[in-house]
Amino acid sequence: MSAITLSPRPATGVWSLEGQLGPEEPSVRASMERFPFAVGRRSDVSLQLHSPAVSGKHAEFVEEQGSLTLRDLGSTNGTYVNGARLRGESPISEGDLVQFADLVFRVSKNRVPTQQGTLLHDGGDQALAYLQFDRLMKDRAVVPFFQPIVNPKANAVIGFEILGRSRLFGLQNPKAMFHAAAQLKQESQLSRIFREEGLLAGKRFAPNFLLFVNTHPEELRDVKTLVNSLAEARTDFPDMSLVLEIHESAVTSPDEMRSLRQSLLELSIGIAYDDFGAGQARLLELIDVPPDYLKYDMKLVQGIADAPASRRLMLKSLVAMTKELGVTPLAEGVETRADSDACVELGFDLIQGYLFGRPAPAESFLLEALEQQV
Repeated sequence: MSAITLSPRPATGVWSLEGQLGPEEPSVRASMERFPFAVGRRSDVSLQLHSPAVSGKHAEFVEEQGSLTLRDLGSTNGTYVNGARLRGESPISEGDLVQFADLVFRVSKNRVPTQQGTLLHDGGDQALAYLQFDRLMKDRAVVPFFQPIVNPKANAVIGFEILGRSRLFGLQNPKAMFHAAAQLKQESQLSRIFREEGLLAGKRFAPNFLLFVNTHPEELRDVKTLVNSLAEARTDFPDMSLVLEIHESAVTSPDEMRSLRQSLLELSIGIAYDDFGAGQARLLELIDVPPDYLKYDMKLVQGIADAPASRRLMLKSLVAMTKELGVTPLAEGVETRADSDACVELGFDLIQGYLFGRPAPAESFLLEALEQQV
């Protein structure tokens, strides 16, 4: 990380950039104390970036009478302002997103001037996450991961749950991505991108494998849009065996669930209630609108091999009730062979967990070898 100390400027406010100096580096804030302020990979520029995609002298900022302008200096991989490639130069306003090749920065203006010139300091991973979220959505930069679901009695993988990751710093896991999405009211849009990109990656699996796709609870606020997106998925992937997962806490209205259930039947898409027992177990909704699969939360399952008899009896009764409703019970979060064997004894038909495979890209799974390892 480099820093240049220059003479202080008059107290008119100081323009700053917030973002990463390199793909694997934390967020920083760089104050622009003297112009032109050049950005690039060379060591003699005002702000040195550490990415091979950035040109030696990539772009520069100039200021005239308090107004900021950004110029591209013939960079190979481009300079972007709010997602649009810069041709020549463009005026810059506070809050704009500027991108130098693969590195994104947000422009801000400090009202209180610094006592030194260009300063670099930690801007916080959360700020970077919001900064990166625009790029995540624009580039659909999610990385689909898959976790196997097995039938322990048949000793076979029957399908995969599609999960999402990202290689963008600060947004590597779903929790971080959806936290940023919630601040911008884009949870539903992000959830759809997860599904769409996951199904594209899932094409390499044979059609007989079930693919469990997730939905965010916010999507259930607009069931019509959700169904339309699933109809498009069915059109794009007519032969896939699909199951839509809905978190059990989102199953609150039997009437709405009946309507969704009917729409899914028409699309030949199954339904699963996820994380059953994580909070309030919604037994009434389970009885009124039974799903095809009921995924028991890991808190009920983990350690069941050594659990007291009363806990095992309770879980066995719930599993028996599930099967009496014609619903397939699935145990989540199984990590040990002892817990797996106990789940089989308690009546679970399907199991998912680290014991049988951690989430990984589709290419990581050689299906024949995987089936032999189960």
